[in-house]
Amino acid sequence: MDRTEGNAVQPGPAERSHRSSVSSVGTRVADVLVYLADDTVVPLAVENLSSLTAHELHRAVREALQLSDVALEAFALWLVSPLLEVQLKPRHQPYKLGRQWPELLLRFTDAPDDEVAMDEPSLQFRRNVFFPKRRELQVQDEEALRLLFEEAKGNVLSARYPCDPEDCEALGALLCRLQLGPYRPGQPAPGALREKLDSFLPAHLCKRGHGLFAALRGRGAKAAPGEQGLLDAYRRVQDAPGSAPEACLSAHHRAYLLKCHELPFYGCAFFHGEVDKPAQSFLQRGGRKPVSVAISLDGVHVIDSREKHVLLGLRFQELSWDHTSPDDEEAVLWLEFDGDSEGTPVNRLLKVYSKQAELMSSLIEYCIDLNQASEPAAPPDGEADPAAAPGSLPAAPQRPRLRRQGSVVCSRLQHLATIDYVEEGEHLKRVKPKRTTSFFSRQFSLGQGSYSVVQPADGAEQG
Repeated sequence: MDRTEGNAVQPGPAERSHRSSVSSVGTRVADVLVYLADDTVVPLAVENLSSLTAHELHRAVREALQLSDVALEAFALWLVSPLLEVQLKPRHQPYKLGRQWPELLLRFTDAPDDEVAMDEPSLQFRRNVFFPKRRELQVQDEEALRLLFEEAKGNVLSARYPCDPEDCEALGALLCRLQLGPYRPGQPAPGALREKLDSFLPAHLCKRGHGLFAALRGRGAKAAPGEQGLLDAYRRVQDAPGSAPEACLSAHHRAYLLKCHELPFYGCAFFHGEVDKPAQSFLQRGGRKPVSVAISLDGVHVIDSREKHVLLGLRFQELSWDHTSPDDEEAVLWLEFDGDSEGTPVNRLLKVYSKQAELMSSLIEYCIDLNQASEPAAPPDGEADPAAAPGSLPAAPQRPRLRRQGSVVCSRLQHLATIDYVEEGEHLKRVKPKRTTSFFSRQFSLGQGSYSVVQPADGAEQG
């Protein structure tokens, strides 16, 4: 394992993913390399590495970066490689987990043996999945805010966070302001952003336009639509009058995060899996498509890995779930939710094939437990809420945010093959592909809008 000396270095993401985070310096002291979201490295000299906990190492990183106490909750240590990402608990011992990495890969991935043998995780200081977005809005530590911004930016540009074109342009415009300074008329000139477009917009959007950009580059024609939209949005970014440069940067970091908060999968942990495609015809099966399963305190989202859009988004109040890991079959995460089949209310069941099903199921359960523990108990009927101020008006009911038609964050159930059921008597009967009462005891069952068993309508069709 290699030794790092001197100041922080900046390896590229691909290099970082395959570099060790530990180098031996002797029997008692070792250099630990902790990678940040902006690709810089924090080298730490620690003693007794083999018994060092994530909590102790986390404290060392906070002290090295001079972060405030909010970083204790906002960030966590992760072991990350191209094959697997694991957020460490405070009691975990990173060195020992790193030594067990091949066993974890064999258990939770389908990677071939040669890739398992070559894979080595890096230790990363990243956002804590269990840090609520509402708490993030209260962060005043400028360095912590910058690290949160850098991580969000990386997830948007890599398309881990799918975004609509309008949102990509708005986010890209803030990056233009941060990297190029305030907009000035005529600067940058049309066409000047083409070579740097992947610094401001997600990579898959840039790739789709390369042919058009190349043609326009030779003709000296007007800017391509993506570039023009980016320039227009850049023009609309304004600094607060009289603000100091540092205050402007902080304001734009916060604006970027606030825009990302609109994405339902912001701050999620991501897992690999596959789902069945709908059948193409009566005689032709649909096969499978690769997906990412994003899980956070807000719910579960299944994202098409190739098309970069949401296939299914569920709050915990809208689902039941379980996982199965039989020895002779594939591991599956089961997601069950209410639906409609030709006018008949049904329970829909989605199978997510993944060796990480156990990890996903455990994370869903833990997120639900955290949500329930943080919710204040409702006062008994007829009693007033003691926290309510005398004479205060009742809170207005929260309305869902309007979505654009065809938005990448809207569910696309027509692209999924689900099993649908209804209940008849004491039996579960399939209804063209329909379905019913929950198989699973695991479900969020408190409060309004909780998941409920669908009762069959008279004369429901059976498959």
